[in-house]
Order: sequence, then structure tokens, then C-alpha cells
Amino acid sequence: MRVERVAADVGLPLRQRVLRPHQSLDELRSPTDDHPDTGTYVAVIGAEVVCTASVRREPPPWAPGETSAWRLRGMATDPAWRGKGIGARVLDAVVQHVRERGGGLLWCNARVPAVRFYVRAGFRARGEEFEEPMIGPHIAMERDVASAPAEP
Repeated sequence: MRVERVAADVGLPLRQRVLRPHQSLDELRSPTDDHPDTGTYVAVIGAEVVCTASVRREPPPWAPGETSAWRLRGMATDPAWRGKGIGARVLDAVVQHVRERGGGLLWCNARVPAVRFYVRAGFRARGEEFEEPMIGPHIAMERDVASAPAEP
């Protein structure tokens, strides 16, 4: 298995299949997908994308002025590959992406069944559970990411 940074379109089919089958690939695209600071990461086994996640600069709704915030979006692992540490490896790549760009607050809207995964990765719940229409119950989560040490 390898984890690599890719163009946003590479992870979209898995994201659609696992998270949002009711939406088209075009509906899943974001205007910030191609921004230089945005990072899309995938885990690949053979030629198959088995996990994906995207991270972009975006303040959370509870701190709209937080300019150092990053939003984790579209984290999805193929159900056949869950529980094998693959999601943790992709999330580590996302955290490293944020760290190398100065760190800051990393946040997401986690599906309730994934909350334990995020807690193990150092996230904490923020606020109450809420319902995302057509998707299900979520809870906002956050974690602080320190910046990478400066090169000597």
C-alpha cells in the first residue's frame, strides 16, 4: 500500500461511492480542489484507490475569523479495507500536509460511526450532534496541529 498526494479527481469516485452516492462527481467537486494549499490524499493497493481524504484552508463555523484553520473533507475508506490502519495512514498524511504549511486548527464534520476513529487520532468533539440531510448524524471535531520545525 502507498499513500500519495493526487489531483482531487482521483479520490472522487471512492468518495461518491462510500459517502455520497446520491450526488454526481460534478456535485462533489469544490472550487478550491485545485488551490495549491489544498491536498487530496489516497491510499492505493495495486491500482485500486481504497481510501481518500482532502484538506483545505477553511475556518470552522464556530470561529469564522480563524485564518489558520484547515478543513478535512471527504474522508472515505472502502468498506472492504476498513479496520486495517489505512485510514490512519491517510489521515497522518493530511496532518503532515497541515504541519508543513504552518499548522493550525484541523477540523471536520465526522459521521457519528467514525467519531472513535477521529478521537484515536487526537480529535475532540466540538458541539452537539447534528443531522446532515441525506447523509446522517454528524458531530464537528477538531484537533490542533503544530507547525513543522524550521530547517536549520
